Amino acid sequence: MALELPPLDHRLSPYTGLTRAHWNASADYLLRSAHRFGSDDHANIYLPGPNSRYGRGSDSLEAFARTFLLASFRIAGDPGNTGWIAEWYAAGLDAGTNPANPDRWPTPGELGQAKVEAASLAVGLALTRDVLWDKLSQRVQEQLIAWFEAVIGEEYPPINWVWFQIVVETFLASVGGRYSEEDIDAGLAIHDSLYRGGGWFADGPERAYDHYVGWAFQVYPQLWALMAPNDPRVTARKKLDGDRLADFLDDFSYLVGSNGAPLIQGRSLIYRFAAAASFWVGELSGHTRLAPGLARRASSGMLDYFVRHGSITSDGLLSIGFHGEFPGMKQAYSGFGSPYWAAKGMLGLALPADHPAWTSVEAPLPVETGDTQRIIAAPAWQVDGTVADGVVRIRNHGTDHAIPGAALADSPLYARIGYSTHTFPDLTPESVDNAVVFVGPDGALTHRTGLEHLGTFSADGLSVGASRFTANWITPDPDAGPDHGSGVSGTATAGPSVTLVSVTRGAVELRLVRVSGASGSESRARLQIGGWPVDAASSVVSSVQAVSGFGNVLDDSGTFVRSGEHPMGSELTIPWVGTAGPAYDGDYAAVVLLAGAGGTSVDAGVRYEDGDFVFPDGTRIGLETLRRFDA
Repeated sequence: MALELPPLDHRLSPYTGLTRAHWNASADYLLRSAHRFGSDDHANIYLPGPNSRYGRGSDSLEAFARTFLLASFRIAGDPGNTGWIAEWYAAGLDAGTNPANPDRWPTPGELGQAKVEAASLAVGLALTRDVLWDKLSQRVQEQLIAWFEAVIGEEYPPINWVWFQIVVETFLASVGGRYSEEDIDAGLAIHDSLYRGGGWFADGPERAYDHYVGWAFQVYPQLWALMAPNDPRVTARKKLDGDRLADFLDDFSYLVGSNGAPLIQGRSLIYRFAAAASFWVGELSGHTRLAPGLARRASSGMLDYFVRHGSITSDGLLSIGFHGEFPGMKQAYSGFGSPYWAAKGMLGLALPADHPAWTSVEAPLPVETGDTQRIIAAPAWQVDGTVADGVVRIRNHGTDHAIPGAALADSPLYARIGYSTHTFPDLTPESVDNAVVFVGPDGALTHRTGLEHLGTFSADGLSVGASRFTANWITPDPDAGPDHGSGVSGTATAGPSVTLVSVTRGAVELRLVRVSGASGSESRARLQIGGWPVDAASSVVSSVQAVSGFGNVLDDSGTFVRSGEHPMGSELTIPWVGTAGPAYDGDYAAVVLLAGAGGTSVDAGVRYEDGDFVFPDGTRIGLETLRRFDA
């Protein structure tokens, strides 16, 4: 099979050309392709690819449930033309929950991953109740109820997982099954305990800010509200949850590049265009301040970006990877069915064809209307977008998937100083990628996880953020456990203390580094300040240069090269500047640049004169402004 799309419509969609018809065609192609790998009874989908740590049976259920979620969106928004989808999944729902079937699904009481997939099944059945659930036989309905009831009283990790129990038990309540008010209330309390303000949630007690804020903490409350509109809890929380979603979307719209890519940061990036889910749920619920055309432009941009960059294989499947397949992105919980949580990004298909999200003309993203500058308080991110190249960058002084003071290896997807819509992080924890590191005598590099956020603010057209950390060398623990996003634990050897300040304007970052505890140390380590990771064949420009006339001298430079495939190319390059010999206590300054195609014309020359740092456009910032971060 081949993906056949209608002609692009640049009248309705001047930025992407994509319409609802393109989304429908893409969804149907993904579904038909996955069905080719389904069991004869449709209960399990055995896709090619690696297994997760939970095994083939778990992964085949995952593939069924996640494609069913996509199917439910298609059915809900176009019930008259999707009978073939409903029929296929009706058979699987029967076989998967039939106790007499030797290939039945493990229940949520038997397998932890089934707790996750149960939520997709419950949401999908709720959205298609009149088309699917109401037409199932009483026997099949009773089977499903019994299978879902295994979640009652089960323990769920105090992270986004609490929503899986909430929506399943809410569905049970709607169809006459058993459920626990206590489970639902406890899950809501945990959800609220993870709120950090401004629409942002942390996925657990650590500083874990990522796309789960949108595709979990914002999407599920609104789907839950649709499932039980008369529940007193839903009524009481409507404004609270709606305002949180609207606040988040205000920020999130600034984190999409003109290339269509969402910010490339955080775990589970193999879910790709699932990042669009929060834009769609804003339209579905009405809790958004964004124009409908902007929501579709952002969502269609993401779908188009991933399709253009090979996320769908020649078999019509979603692989583990970002652009194309990249096994190095597999995490412990990733199996061949995992990428299909990208289905969340197709939530807009549940909207009717005449909804303004589909009929409005696409509106530009913030980065397409002018240079953008925004501070997002909860994760302590400085956002800088540039209209000339469409690149969105963040500088990060508060997110490391850890708690303050933790001594862990850096998580590549959380602990770097910078992330963007046009670069993919170096996936090796010990790296000069967007880092300030010390190089030990054996060549080992330090980590900054456990950092202390010192503050983030705007001043005279500049954004300023700062953090302080002990630079630790980490010897990883070989029994550190599975990778769920945090940095690897191990034995820490403390190095110097670093106070790091990022002063940003557009493509340019002035990176100020204050070192203490280095001059008298035995390690006598060299200092390196690393820039953005770019593929050698990319037109994106990454550079780092020392600022002359200020502080200690940075008298060495180079480019780190990691040959071999990475998620966005075949050879990763990272420029750096540093000290040729041992670093000493005191201050260092460098200019770090990331610019899109044609970025060689961007002036990155920040100079120091008369106690001020002067940016290329003449914007100045004085040392007195920066001294608020002094110890």
